[in-house]
Amino acid sequence: MKSLARIREDIAVVVERDPAVNTTAEAILSPHLIALWAHRISHVAYRTDHRLVARLIFLTGRWLSGGIEIHPGARIGRRLFIDHGCGTVIGETAVIGDDVTLYHQVTLGALGFRRDNLRPKGQRRHPVIGSRVVIGANSVLLGPLRVGDDARIGAKAFVMDDIPAGAVVVAKRSDVITPGGLNGAGPDGAHQNGGRLAASLGEPEKEK
Repeated sequence: MKSLARIREDIAVVVERDPAVNTTAEAILSPHLIALWAHRISHVAYRTDHRLVARLIFLTGRWLSGGIEIHPGARIGRRLFIDHGCGTVIGETAVIGDDVTLYHQVTLGALGFRRDNLRPKGQRRHPVIGSRVVIGANSVLLGPLRVGDDARIGAKAFVMDDIPAGAVVVAKRSDVITPGGLNGAGPDGAHQNGGRLAASLGEPEKEK
């Protein structure tokens, strides 16, 4: 009964957070759920030291989900949502809290085998993500860093340091280019009057 309630909760999360999903039947076919459910089974096998079985289940989940890679050793909290999901990678010692949202191609990875081989056996190599965190598309978080609760990390961020609770990380800002230099744009087409667009998190344009 507990497992059934958890499955219903997973489906409800997809319906709630994915505007493109309108029915329970659609939600069940979400690649995110396929990867998540496969991970739960592989995680049990991993913790009981059936590593080969865990790896086979993990590979099956990755294939069926279209490329969402959650290592069997990762610890995942409740109500995780991975929007689109293709190319998402969650490493072996990563820890994710409750109500976290990840967009596609997010990487929770390590710093590389040269550094990891110098760590004591069993030491964490991957990020710890707090609860209610949102991580934008194409963001890369490397190493045993910590992201505090309620933090938001914008698209294409590259993070190797701790992020405090409630922080907002805006990774990149892009010039707004208009055809023919219209709407206050200069000769090169770039706006001269604060025409900057936050590339993530919907940050409003700043006036000068």
